[in-house]
Amino acid sequence: MKLKGKILKITCDGGAATGKSTGAKLIAKKYNLAFLSSGLLYRYAGFLILKQKPKKIIGFLKKKFKNLNYKRLNKLNLHTPEISIQTSFIAKNSKVRNILKSYQKDFIKKNKCCVLEGRDASTKILPKSDVKFFFICNLNVAARRRFNELKKKSPKINYNKVKQALFDRNLMDRTRSISPLQKHPDAIVVNTTKKGKKAMVAKMSKYIERVLKQKYGNRARS
Repeated sequence: MKLKGKILKITCDGGAATGKSTGAKLIAKKYNLAFLSSGLLYRYAGFLILKQKPKKIIGFLKKKFKNLNYKRLNKLNLHTPEISIQTSFIAKNSKVRNILKSYQKDFIKKNKCCVLEGRDASTKILPKSDVKFFFICNLNVAARRRFNELKKKSPKINYNKVKQALFDRNLMDRTRSISPLQKHPDAIVVNTTKKGKKAMVAKMSKYIERVLKQKYGNRARS
């Protein structure tokens, strides 16, 4: 479905491995929307710091994100437990957040129809989005999903370490003082514990279609 001449901005938030990236990508594909994962941006920042160990982190990240080709990030393995922990640490840094916030704001300005996925997309980055979703999932289910995903690239990875890393990451994200993981009051909860991709997209689409009809009436699908 194409939304020519229309404006539709969607935000998806939630903890690690709750399915928010999958849901956001599937919706982006269905409605032909631009997609950006703020979580992937933070993971890339964590990856760079672990790999290059810069002495001046802020100046280093400013240069790296100035002309960043976002599509390049999909070719990297950014979901290791080590990167997850590093990501949570740098996410507490307000100067780092401002660098990545600027990148996200530019993306929003350039794309009238888009999906922004992360942990504070609805509460801080785009609080006036047309539709807001908040993803949740049982920790054991989320850990198994992430484990199966990582095992393809790292056969020796340990399930218990993956589960602990997810628990630690979510705890740090919920309790940090700067932009903690929170549900926006207007966000629609998507529980993916027992929900497959088809059911997930069906639920999200129902609310998106409702908003499109409210904004454009009979022209929603034209």
